[in-house]
Amino acid sequence: MAKRNSGRPSALLRQPAQRTLEQRVTAGDCGLLLLRLTFGLFMAGHGSQKLFGLFGGPGLTATGKGFDALGYRPGKVFAVICGLSEFLGGLGLAVGLLTPLAAAALIGVMINAMATVTGAHGLWDTDGGVEYNVAIAVVALAVAAIGPGRLAIDRFFRWGEGGWAPAAVALGLGGIAAAIALTL
Repeated sequence: MAKRNSGRPSALLRQPAQRTLEQRVTAGDCGLLLLRLTFGLFMAGHGSQKLFGLFGGPGLTATGKGFDALGYRPGKVFAVICGLSEFLGGLGLAVGLLTPLAAAALIGVMINAMATVTGAHGLWDTDGGVEYNVAIAVVALAVAAIGPGRLAIDRFFRWGEGGWAPAAVALGLGGIAAAIALTL
């Protein structure tokens, strides 16, 4: 008995097989995972330097004194806020959990760093400039806009698809948090 052609294009007849192929992990998903892990874990490590003194970091007391010297009062409170933003934001970005909020935390910290430390030194990191801070903020914003990919916890949630709204949340909350911290 021959199959009857329903008049549909042959591509539609292969939909189940195509769905299986589409559900496979792509090079883009792996690329996003690599990007998230690299920047996220570096930022989590950077935060753990401030909070816990790990990886040769100064720890909370010395970081608090550094924040006092920058004009943040009380310095230790701002050191905790910064350290937690880097640590939790970095971990969130790395595993793709609450990606817009993780990106917002990193963007806020980088805006503060540019405004108080690196902005006066120009663009390039070799001169103490904003290069590093801009790169981290842009990667965080881009991941929020693109979405964390299929290899992320957020894949189960709508914001895990990326888009204008998650990017706006990341940039908006990061900017508002930075503005609040800079005015206190």
